[in-house]
Amino acid sequence: MTSVDELFKKPTSSGSSKRKLEPVQNPNELYKSARLDGTSDAKHKARDARVEDDEEDAEAGPELPPSDDEDVPEDEEGRFFGGGARTEDHAGNAKEKFDTTWARRFAINFERKITKNAELRAKFENEPQKFMASEADLDTEIRGLSILSEHSDLYEEFSRLGCAGSLVSLLSHENADIAINAIQIISELTDEDVAAEQGQWDALVNAMMDADLIELLTQNLSRLDESSETDRSGVYYILSVLENLSSRTAVAERLGRDASVLPWIMGRIQQKETPVSQNKQYATEILAILLQSSNQNRARFIELDGIDVLLQLLSQYRKRDPVKDSNEEEYVENLFDAVVCLVDETPGKEKFVEAEGIELALIMLREGKFSKPRALRILDHAFSGPGGQSACERFVEAAGLRTAFGMFMKKQEHQSIEHLLGIFASLLRLLPGDSAPRIRLLAKFMEKDYEKVERLFKLRWEYVTRLSPVEKAIDDERQSLSPEDREMFAGEWLSRRFDAGLFSLQAIDVILAWLVAEDTGARKRVISILTDRGESLALLRATLQEQLGDLDDQEAGNQDLADMLNTLIQFL
Repeated sequence: MTSVDELFKKPTSSGSSKRKLEPVQNPNELYKSARLDGTSDAKHKARDARVEDDEEDAEAGPELPPSDDEDVPEDEEGRFFGGGARTEDHAGNAKEKFDTTWARRFAINFERKITKNAELRAKFENEPQKFMASEADLDTEIRGLSILSEHSDLYEEFSRLGCAGSLVSLLSHENADIAINAIQIISELTDEDVAAEQGQWDALVNAMMDADLIELLTQNLSRLDESSETDRSGVYYILSVLENLSSRTAVAERLGRDASVLPWIMGRIQQKETPVSQNKQYATEILAILLQSSNQNRARFIELDGIDVLLQLLSQYRKRDPVKDSNEEEYVENLFDAVVCLVDETPGKEKFVEAEGIELALIMLREGKFSKPRALRILDHAFSGPGGQSACERFVEAAGLRTAFGMFMKKQEHQSIEHLLGIFASLLRLLPGDSAPRIRLLAKFMEKDYEKVERLFKLRWEYVTRLSPVEKAIDDERQSLSPEDREMFAGEWLSRRFDAGLFSLQAIDVILAWLVAEDTGARKRVISILTDRGESLALLRATLQEQLGDLDDQEAGNQDLADMLNTLIQFL
């Protein structure tokens, strides 16, 4: 079972579908422009990197004449240049058949277009009118690759033929519009919504990575100027590719090790914008994803003084709320998520304290609205586990106890109560015995005739009421299953119990056990309250023993937690 120190410590994962690119303001500026979907989902972590055509096969500019040296006939739609075999639909019309034959023919034609354009560019370097037709042909060929996202069974063949590497090579094309179109197609092919098996997706991505995809993406981040609508959309597509690649931990770590990715993101999120643009918001989204994916990425960002940067950005929202349902709101949400990830690491906790993160969080708790529950979550993470002692001590020194207990005695949202319980459990565990901060903490629980203890029990009965029917339903299910099936459903049952409040119930019982162990008056009050309900300290002891029995001995830090639980059980 998850330890006390891990209560509510995991940042939430991002959502499923991807955000759509916001429409450009001047579509005439786009090279071979596609019409962009104008919808934009402002919910947390919802993304869609696809650009959709309003009209089938619509393209800007006049129709291009056929190439003189083209010996493969173009199909009727003018998109696939003589692809695979055709079948007929019910009306007798020719339909493209997308198979390995199509892939091979496409590969030949694709390479031919790339070669022809390169040759003409080299030959007529100062006469662009002589190579622009080949460039338009190449652009059309790139756009034609969009259909491959509907045929992921061809990904491996596409990669084996070298097309994946050739597509990536176009990211270094002299014409930035060609590079942007190639990036857009890569985003579509690697999108999570593509129905590709893991092996197919891996084959494509590995081929692209071997062709220096990451390096070429970062080079384009440097050369694109977001004051241009076209370049701004190019940056968006690069971020979309980075998000897609981050779905695999090994690739996410490789992105974090790259010398350019994290520094670029850090610089981008600091650019002042009013209102916050989609790309600035998306950059913070990618940062949060990369930090959630790997502790190596977190260590790297901490080394870059990332915590100080994030706290400075968040300080603008200590009292002011972001615009509701906007890019700004999600931008701020992503900043909080990133800080939560960083303070889970011991060096991150130290940097957080040094950068006066405790003081900033307390201002948010006292004066913020949007920021209040998010600041509470950061403190919960900063106090937990190894390295949390200095943060706990600074919290007490900064008069945080008054603020935290003041919130605790008032009605709060369920999530805020969970974080407050996590904070109290960490303070009791990590503040040194007989130290001034610990004495102040215990005094808070004792004041006003132990009203905080009464509040803990009131919450405990609420969680028991929520948890009891869930546990009864699980017991009924367990009776009808074989031992093998019970083992198979164990994880699901535990998850249901956690959803019903098991985390909070365990935290409350650990806090009560600490109070029983440390203060005679608190022990008497706890026993009195339990006796009034016909119960005893055995009730708390059972909860702690269940936590102890579910600890994984191989997990780091669990031995210290086991020692703590054993000690508390003895006092009960």
